[in-house]
Amino acid sequence: MNLLQQIEREQLEKLAATRPIPEFEPGDTVRVGVKVVEGERERIQVFEGVCIGRKNAGVSSNFTLRKISYGEGVERVFPLYSPRITSIEVVRRAKLYYLRGRTGKRARIAERARESVRPDVARGRTNAQRETEPAGAGAGQGDNMQSE
Repeated sequence: MNLLQQIEREQLEKLAATRPIPEFEPGDTVRVGVKVVEGERERIQVFEGVCIGRKNAGVSSNFTLRKISYGEGVERVFPLYSPRITSIEVVRRAKLYYLRGRTGKRARIAERARESVRPDVARGRTNAQRETEPAGAGAGQGDNMQSE
């Protein structure tokens, strides 16, 4: 490891200690608080959008958020370790790259319950119970499962 990489690692540890950065990846809905200076005043403005890209490159890491504002798609790139960013909060997780090509109502995301992702778990059956069932045991009971 050369001297430059060692200095960069020390800076990352120092920056991570002052402001923790939550784990998020493309597809997550993220809320970012940004310091905005207007003349002599300083305020925090919140930008909430879907993370559509992330670049992990040490101190120069950044991430891109996309949101729909007044019917127009707005993308903004934030440096991850910028002193202007006051907070990063993960609101929701999903993979939503397809949103770039959509506008208007088609770009909205319907909230879904986490239990509906895996219907067998919501019914109270575990993987072990499903494996021990004879083939076709669950068929015909209105649960739309296909026997293997």
